[in-house]
Amino acid sequence: MASDQPWKPPEATIEIRKLARDERLPLTYTRHIRERMAERDLTTGDVLYVLKHGFVYEAPEESTRLRYYKYRIESRSPNSGSRAVRVVAIPDINNCEMKLVTVMYVDES
Repeated sequence: MASDQPWKPPEATIEIRKLARDERLPLTYTRHIRERMAERDLTTGDVLYVLKHGFVYEAPEESTRLRYYKYRIESRSPNSGSRAVRVVAIPDINNCEMKLVTVMYVDES
């Protein structure tokens, strides 16, 4: 897959999953996502599960950094019961990094 972004949803799903499965991947959590995780009683494991198994259904939004994009990936997770969880992430496959912006239940938004 190409590293040029923005990706269409199917390509974004593949690239984010691949990046999330890389053992070298450093995840950067914003304060906002940490607060949302605590509010929703979600763990780092839940967020990683969504990144590794979820799907991107929508086109990305531009990030504040040039040539970076925010993708919404969603899936149920081990601690979410029957509710789907959405994680907003900014992947950087060239540097094997991912910034996690926020997390929410899909039915909240």
